[in-house]
Amino acid sequence: MSRALPKYNKRRVALIGGAAAVALSGAVIAGSALAGTPDKSSDTSNARTLAASPGTITCPDVASKLPAIPATAQAEVTRNLTLLQTQIDEANKRLVDTVGQGGPNFVNNAILGPLKDKRVATINRIATAIGRTAAKPTGLDSLAPCTLNASGTSTNTGGGTATGAASATPSTAATQQQSTGGTGTNTGSTAVGTITCPDVASKLPAVPASAQAEVTRNLTLLQTQIQEANNRLQSTVGQGGPNFVQNAILGPLADKRKSTIDRIAIAIGRTSTKPTGLDSLAACTLTK
Repeated sequence: MSRALPKYNKRRVALIGGAAAVALSGAVIAGSALAGTPDKSSDTSNARTLAASPGTITCPDVASKLPAIPATAQAEVTRNLTLLQTQIDEANKRLVDTVGQGGPNFVNNAILGPLKDKRVATINRIATAIGRTAAKPTGLDSLAPCTLNASGTSTNTGGGTATGAASATPSTAATQQQSTGGTGTNTGSTAVGTITCPDVASKLPAVPASAQAEVTRNLTLLQTQIQEANNRLQSTVGQGGPNFVQNAILGPLADKRKSTIDRIAIAIGRTSTKPTGLDSLAACTLTK
């Protein structure tokens, strides 16, 4: 037999039931609202992903458009071809660092425009160097303007030494030096000394235009090898015995240089007389 609830109990039950219903409705509404609200962190992540692909700057190849380079101009031409690639790398870095800045013309005004001016000056120095002892090439200024490749891939061959923004490029130290195939003019010496190597570029005959890009690339590699050896010299101070430097640094460096020098000779020999005796330039010494 059921007992009737007192009035105050009925009222209490009704209030509790109503509150529960309101709370449940609020939870459902809140849950629906949260389900339909985009995640801010997801938006930020997506924005970063989009911003991380600003494209890549593409420049015309200069090295392949040059005539045969006199031996007397080789060092200066190589140095400036390396500088052209460095300029592209710097512009690509600025492109990434300034994503989202400026208006619609920002890239053209702040990056591509200044890059073109730098390339004009560098290309002119190349033409002038060749023109001192041979016919000065003309029309190279047309190779100065670069473009933005929005797909993020390119063939940046401004100096004829690279095939993309992510490709290996000469180190800053190598560019600041003579970049002439290892002149041994490394100036970062300390108490441990500096590795000095014979100059290769000045010993080359006139380089055929068809071999210029490959020769330039390998001359730059020679300089990079010297820089790497000097870095190893610094980082291994005190290691090994009295023959450590010769066995662990100078010996391997000579082997690398010999292979690189051979590639230079082969490249020239494809369309001209292959130079001989260049192997004698492979060995380097430690200058205290």
